Amino acid sequence: MFDWLLAIRLDRPELLVWVSGAAVVLAIILLTGRRTVRGWLTMLLVASGGALLAYATAWLLGDVLDVFGIELTPVTRAWAAVGFAGAALAIAAIVRTRAWRVVVASLAVPVFLLIGAIGVNQDFGEFATVRAALGISPYQSFSALPAARGTTTAWQRPADLPSGGRVEHVDIPATTSGFAHRDALVYLPPAALTAHPPALPVIEAFSGQPGEPADLFASAGIAGILDRFAASHAGLAPIVVVPDQLGAPDRNPMCVDGPLGNSASYLTVDVPAWISAHLPVSASRTDWFIAGFSQGGTCSIQLGAAHPERYGGILDISGEVVPSIGPTTIAQGFGGSATAYEAAAPSAILAAHTPYADTVGVFGYGSDDSRYGPGVRRVAAMASAAGMRTTTFVSDGTAHDWHTVHTVFERALPVIAARFGLA
Repeated sequence: MFDWLLAIRLDRPELLVWVSGAAVVLAIILLTGRRTVRGWLTMLLVASGGALLAYATAWLLGDVLDVFGIELTPVTRAWAAVGFAGAALAIAAIVRTRAWRVVVASLAVPVFLLIGAIGVNQDFGEFATVRAALGISPYQSFSALPAARGTTTAWQRPADLPSGGRVEHVDIPATTSGFAHRDALVYLPPAALTAHPPALPVIEAFSGQPGEPADLFASAGIAGILDRFAASHAGLAPIVVVPDQLGAPDRNPMCVDGPLGNSASYLTVDVPAWISAHLPVSASRTDWFIAGFSQGGTCSIQLGAAHPERYGGILDISGEVVPSIGPTTIAQGFGGSATAYEAAAPSAILAAHTPYADTVGVFGYGSDDSRYGPGVRRVAAMASAAGMRTTTFVSDGTAHDWHTVHTVFERALPVIAARFGLA
């Protein structure tokens, strides 16, 4: 019944035009009736105070306390200022005014805050639809697939090839690790959905933190990218499995086996075992990639570099130089062992396994990501020095956000596909 509402796109530029227009109309309504210069100045000062409060809050939470773990962009700060300024204006308009204006002003407070939130969301690219913003999953449960027959090089497009792929959710058991986890998501390309699928390449990928597996699909839109690739390659595309490397949105076990959980064993033992047993995938290491964004990007270089026997390629998008949860990293994540912490750094892992005889490293970041971009360049240089064949993509005009993930993944996919023999 409400599918039309849930399907409303929150990432369309035209939506910003509409909400900006709504903000102007509301502001005019709230300002009308102020017949003195003093009244107008008061309202403008109140709105300016709201905007300054937004900038101060962004500075405190983002720059001083580092609550978000990223640098807030000027666009995000500006939209927060719009929301706060409008809300302050509406609250001030409630005082000493007619009853109908009180009603309008009361309704305008949440509307202005929503307008600001829509602008911030478009800048960061977190929620593409109302459904995603409400956390309502559109994905069905995983269904068993036929075993692989033949190779992708011998593949012939069948007459009943599905027009697109499918994303399903599944519980991947932590048989060896005992790691507490949420459901994984699996993208199955059209070729995997046929009666006789070939042995397909696979990408094990991770979202960021805070986050969940669905973010790579709902926010980065990688299923659409993969579908477009499959449409021009006779239904062939890599299977993508997105397990939960966190355990909860606010947790970060840093992709090691430690006090916060045996994340590394879950991701490199349990998940690959399930993939091999339940999906039509190739057994060759050159057909396995490990990928991730932000904290997930850090995981990808940690685990990919540590297990070259399993993964022939790594995609690190905006990852960190070292795994981190702030000042308590060593105490909480490594039981107080500085030695264990140092060994978990990508630099140490790369040094321990150099030279890499046949590993591909793909790296990416946003051009406006002044916090993580330099670190990605450093890690890419270390990977190259260790013998990996590296490629780096820079997403112009984006920062540490899902726009970057979408752009980098779209540009990196042909490189990854060439490694898989699908180009």
